[in-house]
Amino acid sequence: MTKNTVTVAILGPGGVGGLIGALLARGGHRVVCLAGEETTALLRREGLRVQSTQYGDFTTPVEADTLLREPVDVTFVTVKQTALPAALDRVPPQVLGDGVVVPLLNGLDHLAALRRHYPAGQVVAGTIRVEATRTSPGRIAHTSPFTALELAAPLADLASHLRHAGLDVTLRTDESTMLWDKLSFLAPFALLTTRYQSAVGAIRDERRSELLAVLDEITAVARAAGAPVTAEAVLSFFDRAPEMMKSSMQRDAENGHPIELDAIGGAVLRAAATHRIETPITARLVAELVPTASQ
Repeated sequence: MTKNTVTVAILGPGGVGGLIGALLARGGHRVVCLAGEETTALLRREGLRVQSTQYGDFTTPVEADTLLREPVDVTFVTVKQTALPAALDRVPPQVLGDGVVVPLLNGLDHLAALRRHYPAGQVVAGTIRVEATRTSPGRIAHTSPFTALELAAPLADLASHLRHAGLDVTLRTDESTMLWDKLSFLAPFALLTTRYQSAVGAIRDERRSELLAVLDEITAVARAAGAPVTAEAVLSFFDRAPEMMKSSMQRDAENGHPIELDAIGGAVLRAAATHRIETPITARLVAELVPTASQ
């Protein structure tokens, strides 16, 4: 991938994928967004439009299709876990070529599914911390003052391209630790903000004792899984987060969309059972959100 520009496919140009695709396209890279027919037609006509406190407001043209029809250097998988099985039909394994597949999904279980579907060595674990929402097809609102991407592979050239596009990129050597670093923050963030329909500021101020208890449970599971995560470190991130920051699960619940309860809360509970860690408060929050997930 040592070249001045790369060809990138975005499977699911929503909040995360649309932002990454728009930044790369603005930086001169070829971007192909993969989506349904209506979104594809709109993107071909109007491109991606971003409103961002970090990057400013801009519109950039992109290519769009319902199916990947030629090899690309990298495919970012940025659909929600609930939409993953159907979305993979848009990227046939035989078309992938030598390109890498970088999923930026929440949770843990998606990697095994992707490595069964594509050549396992080409699937590179990734995580992203950002608050970005698709307000309508092709329209992205980026409201967090950060966009932090991590990749669990020595992809120096790709990382350089992403940094030049404006992303904060870190290369990690331990895939499991990287995933648990994110899930240790995301799970309490998503479960508590969605359960109480409150932004992070209200959670850390008004429900701090419950937050601390959940952090203790989830970081204990992470450590049992081999990740050196502490409740104090995760709490520090909570205390620095913008007061009005919402989780994507909370936004999905507010908008009547399927929520990633199993991918996030379920992943923690399955790991807890494997390692025989008691997580009663986390289990209660997941159980209380089941009706929301079933709507």
